[in-house]
Amino acid sequence: MRIESLHTYPVKGSHRLDHHEAQVEPWGLAGDRRWMIVDADGVGLTQRDHAALTALHPVVTPGGLTLRAPGHPDLHVPEPADGPALQARVFTHKPPVPVRRADPAGAWVTALLGRPAHLVWQQDPGGRPIPASTHDGDRVNLADGYPLLATTTASLGALNDWLAGAGAGPVPMTRFRPNVVIDGATPWTEDGWPGGRLRLGAAVVRAARACNRCVVTTIDQETGERGRQPLAALGRHRRIAGGLPFGVLLVPDRTAILRVGDPVTPLS
Repeated sequence: MRIESLHTYPVKGSHRLDHHEAQVEPWGLAGDRRWMIVDADGVGLTQRDHAALTALHPVVTPGGLTLRAPGHPDLHVPEPADGPALQARVFTHKPPVPVRRADPAGAWVTALLGRPAHLVWQQDPGGRPIPASTHDGDRVNLADGYPLLATTTASLGALNDWLAGAGAGPVPMTRFRPNVVIDGATPWTEDGWPGGRLRLGAAVVRAARACNRCVVTTIDQETGERGRQPLAALGRHRRIAGGLPFGVLLVPDRTAILRVGDPVTPLS
């Protein structure tokens, strides 16, 4: 097995950035999900309710990022190290996270989503524990719950075979918003990884659990258009323990730079 591709999402819910190499940090890939758009109550806004986030193409710059979207002027946003400190929640049921508000971006993200919103930055990515983890030192960026998500091309191929059998077109891997895409596996081999470890290039990660999928997988990541697939096919073929798994959630044990083409090896 080998790494097929690497991806980050600088603003939670935004369009991806593709990388030839990426640094694994304890809380995720460098630059991944350190920013988030929140409502007036400090709760994160995601594609579940705001498919317009697919049009947000952020670019990471030294000490900040540039916000880009069709029909909107580019906006450079410095990391708000001295910005207003507040507590935000990735979801309403998640514990609060200390963040800094980037006030200059408020009007821009409000215009993008058509509702009052703010952009916040996770100044200290080491300050958010993983509540479901059995390891006290585990930390996570502003992702839903775990630092890394890995998927396999073989499982996508099997899923697209099911879609073809149902008369539906194939879906790209981008629907699943992974950080690491692995090639050379057999379909659904990742179902056996949770509870063990993997070597990704020079990095070592723990496989925490399968990633159960939501309505975001039905959103075209290039256009924002919603549909029924592939969630309907997962519901028919992959309903396991009450969830619809596709991919596996990972926690870094040994950090390193990952590169496309690096070998992937199960360790235990």
